[in-house]
Amino acid sequence: MTAVSFLVPGDLATPTGGYAYARRLLAHLPAQGVEVMAVSLPGSFPHPSEADLALTAQVLAATPRGSVLLVDGLAYGALPPAVLALAGTRPVVALVHHPLGLEAGLSAEAAARLVAVERAALALAAGVVVTSRFTRALLVSDFGVPAARIAVAEPGTDPAPRAPGGGTRTVQLLAIGAVTPRKGFEHLVAALAGLAGLDWHLTIAGACDRAPGHVADVRRAIAAAGLEARITLAGTVSAARLDALYAQADLVVSPSLFEGFGMALAEALARGLPVVASTGGAAAETVPDAAGLKVAPGDVAALADALRAMIADPARRRAAAEAAWAAGEDLTRWPDTAAIVAATLREARA
Repeated sequence: MTAVSFLVPGDLATPTGGYAYARRLLAHLPAQGVEVMAVSLPGSFPHPSEADLALTAQVLAATPRGSVLLVDGLAYGALPPAVLALAGTRPVVALVHHPLGLEAGLSAEAAARLVAVERAALALAAGVVVTSRFTRALLVSDFGVPAARIAVAEPGTDPAPRAPGGGTRTVQLLAIGAVTPRKGFEHLVAALAGLAGLDWHLTIAGACDRAPGHVADVRRAIAAAGLEARITLAGTVSAARLDALYAQADLVVSPSLFEGFGMALAEALARGLPVVASTGGAAAETVPDAAGLKVAPGDVAALADALRAMIADPARRRAAAEAAWAAGEDLTRWPDTAAIVAATLREARA
């Protein structure tokens, strides 16, 4: 078996798509002939302190000498070459969900610094795993990574029962994701502010502790629009509660400014739910055109128009739901994802 140390910053139980991807790899790689061990890195990435970089250097140097190092991109893209050099002869594979410098809310200086560090780090990787074709193209064009060194391993999606919908006149809107600037929920609130005459309710399910200042801004926007009774910030929810929210939803909405893939969008397709989504990053590829409506990221007017069209027209939602259900049947499954990653790890070892 190929021995792998999987280095992930922070708490593996964190309820985000990136951490879910890591958990599923840990579960499925052994069946692909990979003996994988999770190794914890400081949770301050992608903005580590000098002390945390020193600790990371110690962790890298202490990993088993015969192992391949798979490093989650939340940490890998922020590691200086001097730290990565401590991996020694161990091959290092980077797992990139999306480039760190493209996170919304960064200053121009901080974004440029992250891009420069990640470009230098990727040049040292024996292999790179990305979660979408879009991200592969981006790393080739903007980060100088040879296409031959990049493997695309889209997140898997489990089969799910078809969502029956809310079953009431009120159209149940569901948005999934941590309330951070990149997710664009302030644009969603602004779009819905002009649709008060339609019958809808929005639930946003996602952590509210990642960017407290931004969450406060979103709450103020909701209050200013008089939508406190119609928009629920549910915070982090359990898996069972999330399943229930999907089952009750009539329309999934993703106003994200950038997605490396869009796991929540794939989950919506798996349940046969129509979608209104921005085209930020790989989201445009994740959602088939027939499964809903897509708009440019940050375009509040276009988002409002798309929401109006889908909320007001049940027949349009039903047609999109049929297309979503059909697309959901062809989604990648986790064993397929793990097989691609395992092949990349073996190639790096060789």
